[in-house]
Amino acid sequence: MKYVTAALIGATALFGTAIAQPSEPASLFGPDQRNRIDLSVIDGKLSYTVSRDGKPVLSQSPIGMFTSQGALGGSDLEIVGTERASVNEVYRPVVGKAAEVPDRYEQLTMHLRRKKDGVTFDLVARAYADGVAYRFVVPPQDRFKALDIYWETTGFYFPADYDCWGANAGVHANSHEFEFDPVKASRMRNFHLYDAPLLCSTGKAGTTFALAEADKRDYAGGYFRRRGDGGLGVNISLTTRTDNPQDSAGFRTAVRASLADGPLVTAWRVVMLGDTPGDLIPSNLITLLAEPSKIADTSWIKPGKAAWDWWNGWAVDVPDAGVNTATYKAYIDFAQKIGLEYVLIDEGWYKGSSEAPTPADVTVPIPQVDMPGIVRYAQERGVGIWVWLQWKQLERQMDDALALYKAWGIKGIKVDFMDRNDQEMVAFYHRILSTAAKRHLMVDLHGAYPPDGLARTWPNYMTQEGVLGAEYNKFGTRITASHNVTLPFTRGLLGPMDYTPGGFHAVSPAEFAGKVRLTRPYVQTTRGHGLAMYVVYDSPIVMLADSPDSYISADGTLAAGADFLKEVPSSWDETRFIAGEIGEYVVMARRKGSVWYIGAMTNESGRRISVPLNALGVNGRWRARLWQDGADMNSLRTSNMDARSVLSLTLAPSGGAVVVLTAVN
Repeated sequence: MKYVTAALIGATALFGTAIAQPSEPASLFGPDQRNRIDLSVIDGKLSYTVSRDGKPVLSQSPIGMFTSQGALGGSDLEIVGTERASVNEVYRPVVGKAAEVPDRYEQLTMHLRRKKDGVTFDLVARAYADGVAYRFVVPPQDRFKALDIYWETTGFYFPADYDCWGANAGVHANSHEFEFDPVKASRMRNFHLYDAPLLCSTGKAGTTFALAEADKRDYAGGYFRRRGDGGLGVNISLTTRTDNPQDSAGFRTAVRASLADGPLVTAWRVVMLGDTPGDLIPSNLITLLAEPSKIADTSWIKPGKAAWDWWNGWAVDVPDAGVNTATYKAYIDFAQKIGLEYVLIDEGWYKGSSEAPTPADVTVPIPQVDMPGIVRYAQERGVGIWVWLQWKQLERQMDDALALYKAWGIKGIKVDFMDRNDQEMVAFYHRILSTAAKRHLMVDLHGAYPPDGLARTWPNYMTQEGVLGAEYNKFGTRITASHNVTLPFTRGLLGPMDYTPGGFHAVSPAEFAGKVRLTRPYVQTTRGHGLAMYVVYDSPIVMLADSPDSYISADGTLAAGADFLKEVPSSWDETRFIAGEIGEYVVMARRKGSVWYIGAMTNESGRRISVPLNALGVNGRWRARLWQDGADMNSLRTSNMDARSVLSLTLAPSGGAVVVLTAVN
């Protein structure tokens, strides 16, 4: 991991200043001077504060970890030097919510030494216009060549009883599929485990911030739990390794690091900052903090929309529809007709995918599935094929399987059921993305921990789950309009989410509980609400989850709204938040080329929304095409108009709308 040192510390050679001997706390400001992080060693203990516009966001909070070499950061420290660097570059994502992203920050590296034995390590901090972040770097040294981390003492302490929104997983091993519920800081408990992001507000007309992590490499994932001393705020709770070794004192290992090839580098601890919750949505901070791309040629990485079998229950009009060649040819025909780039073939296509009665073989399709023939059929029609895999089954045959999929002509893989974020699983993420990249395969991760910037390091990472998404409409009533308009302000802050939208059969929330079913499931939100997800939610590979005949009939007639799905992009040149409140409503605008797409969604309360077009940063006359809620939940009102300053949208309860705007010269 020597490259990490070069990236984090060596950058100073290009942009930095000479080492200084600090006599007071070291302050770091973001490029616009609004965000500030102050780093201190007080009585031998490392701590920090965060403020915005001179007002406190986080009070004095500890930074440290307890290791096989004792405490690092918690006592007996001295600062032996600091280095500063300024970076002003541009990051150009392969896919995502923007074509160009300013990568501009101020960096401070604080060189630290434990006085009793000379153990050294660095704290690297950065300040951006949309947040601050810090991490430890522990280099190899004579005293030890390996290091076990048992836990972090790092905290985020609150100076007041903030209003927060969090997803309380409760256990370390889980699928990361939860509601983000409102919670006062004083109501959090130290047995809670809040997934990233934990969103909080300092108060009216104050600051909104989100706690998260970024760029985990050979490190454990973490959660947020109430401070053990009962004070306001949270500490990091690392997930222990599955082999869970204990030392002689009974400590359990979260991270086991060999320093033979380079330093231990922790995950970035991130505080995203904005004036309002909506300010955080366009942010790319989590991705910017990740290691730059490891893929030189990205020309084969293509975003797009996909027909999908599992959610609708293989509901196509062929005899004996199911996991068989005829069914997938029907999905391919549909994808060609409506202009979709891909078809995703989900579980059941390979031998023993349930591990019973014989072990799985991910290189052998079941007799009913002619995979090479399916891929050829798709290629002839300009459609690419993705396939589903259970992660452990794939891991056993990874190299051989991915080579075979490349030979078949498969475009991407959906890897499922990881349901962990320990050090070993983090390593698996990097291994599968690396191996897939060598075979020019894109990747969709399911049962996945929250995004931490992988899209920058591995641009073939296209989307992921780790979201309470549309699949839960098949099982119960949890997918409400309120939940859907909470996601953009919470889970959506971190990176793409494979929510799998596209449900075109709606019933009212009052009726929904009696209508839950596995095949051709219902949703409890309007057609307009469903269309808006394709603008509001970020996913460069996005599903059309319903049955093909829900979108297009045998005679080629498009269902209401399917014309919008044909044309809406899945990757963008620019993203803007227009308006909204957590759990109430959201209005987003995204640009592709010169065309703007607006998506609006509301909770169970209908509302009328005015959309100021100058919020797009362009003044002039627009040609607008609108799809708004109609007379019932499954209908739409469509219209075309010229617009100059404001658009008015009418959203039904649990409803939504979309607009396509083209400039008129």
